[in-house]
Amino acid sequence: MNAIKLSPQNSSRQEGPLIGVFATGDPRIDRDARDRAANIVQMVAENIAGELKLPGGGAVPVVYSDLLVDGETQADAVARQFKAQGVNILICAPDTWAFPQLTVLSLLGHFPPGTPLNFTCGNSGPKPGVVFTHAVSGAIAQYGGLLHINVGNWPDTGQNPRMSEKTKTALVDWCYAAAAYQGLKGRRVVIFGHDSMGMETALPHVSATRNVFGLEITRLDMKLLADMLLKKSYDQKELKELRDWLGRHAGKRLELRDEADEQRLNQSLAMYLIVRDLMKDLDAVGGGFMSQLEWGSDLRGTPLPVADIMESLFNSTFDHNGPKPALPYATEADVQALLTQLFMVWLSGGNPPLFMDFRKVWESWELLDLAKKLKVRLSGDTLWEQRGLVDGCNSGSASFDWAALPGSPVGKIMEKISFPLADPHYFPGGGNSVTFLSPGGIEGIAARLTYSALSGMFGIVWDEAVTVQPPEKLSEAICRTSTPTWPHTFVTPRHATMAEYKHYAPANHFHMVWNLKTARLQYWMDLANVLSITPWKEMPIFREGVDRPLPLLYLLNGGENQAKLLRKRG
Repeated sequence: MNAIKLSPQNSSRQEGPLIGVFATGDPRIDRDARDRAANIVQMVAENIAGELKLPGGGAVPVVYSDLLVDGETQADAVARQFKAQGVNILICAPDTWAFPQLTVLSLLGHFPPGTPLNFTCGNSGPKPGVVFTHAVSGAIAQYGGLLHINVGNWPDTGQNPRMSEKTKTALVDWCYAAAAYQGLKGRRVVIFGHDSMGMETALPHVSATRNVFGLEITRLDMKLLADMLLKKSYDQKELKELRDWLGRHAGKRLELRDEADEQRLNQSLAMYLIVRDLMKDLDAVGGGFMSQLEWGSDLRGTPLPVADIMESLFNSTFDHNGPKPALPYATEADVQALLTQLFMVWLSGGNPPLFMDFRKVWESWELLDLAKKLKVRLSGDTLWEQRGLVDGCNSGSASFDWAALPGSPVGKIMEKISFPLADPHYFPGGGNSVTFLSPGGIEGIAARLTYSALSGMFGIVWDEAVTVQPPEKLSEAICRTSTPTWPHTFVTPRHATMAEYKHYAPANHFHMVWNLKTARLQYWMDLANVLSITPWKEMPIFREGVDRPLPLLYLLNGGENQAKLLRKRG
């Protein structure tokens, strides 16, 4: 027998996330029950096919097998089918009783530990797949395995039942988490420079990131970028197109005093083209840039223009070439910021991320005092008056999309953005900053990834949040209190009080992605074994239709984070 030389042309195995749907069966059931069970497999697969959007715009592929897994023989056959296709996410949709060890446990033996596994079933009485679901859940939790169950609804009778929308929503949310968990394995991010500004919370924990998330961190020296700028290693025709595009949209809001300012602007735009191409060559899913101090602030060297526009373009869903995926990017080479944005962007299906300083926390009384001094009349019934807000602002990484409401056209977004000259004291290398004020009413999750050497685990401090916008005069005063020439987003968390928020921040940066559902983040934290850090006294334990149900594994081991710590220990 000769060895087969592989090539891209003869490889049929799917790469990235791939969902396989199957069902177990009882060998004693009749033909009609078997046909119904097989039809349910197809129904589940068709309900999620096309629903799962990757950041690049593609869909997560779904395959299914209508061979019912009655015992070991069928378990082996279905597992081999799935493995040949590259399935790395498993959904079982049982409609009848089955025998756990002979079916699911035998099938799981073919897959690596930690393969995402979901059981979605109807709450059926005649031949109850729900009974089998609980049997398997108990068996897997008993030996320390993780299984998410979705006890939903579809008709107890009929050959072609259809699941309820609530059941479908819960399953799609889980699939997003599984696709983000599996889809980012083997991918890489690219970081220019080392841990900027000495921020220990920005460190690239290379081994931990590789072991937990399967992500590689490629580190490039900023000298490479400086050299490529000097050598003009970019398409000069495209640079002109980018500069013209920015000029058309910004007009007089693009501050330039002279030819030297124009040259620095062009350098900063060229940085976007160079880094974009480098990241494309490396097939990177995100990046970061160190900036301070060496790049743009250290007068012992030659300070170069700020990277603000470059970073904003990466995080945006458009540029001079039209629509594009948001490519999560972090200023100050803040790797924990980058990872936070990366995971949330994937979980949301590609929504743009926001990078902010955790700047000034305004308690309610402070806002009311400031409004009184400014003689701004308030109604007393707005969220920010009652709970306060955080002024989130940073010189870089602010996605252009956040200058307007989700779904706004590019022209509407860009007309709200200005590009003032960078602060010469912070950034003597010059260049242009990006500034805007996000509108109120944008809902999402504000979060920050963190790491502990004591446990060797990652955690996420998070809360649901909404942007708010006080009256114009008051908003301007709030911006002037910090840095008015940077982007500002006023954020009010749903559950954290301002006293809690300002004391429990894990770093000086935090991040937000709009329209990210809570259950998706929770499912993903389960799969990645990331601690969920929500010390807010007002945070409920479980909200039906918002939170995912706790896996049985957690209930048997003292709670969610206790169980995750035990899983880390092995």
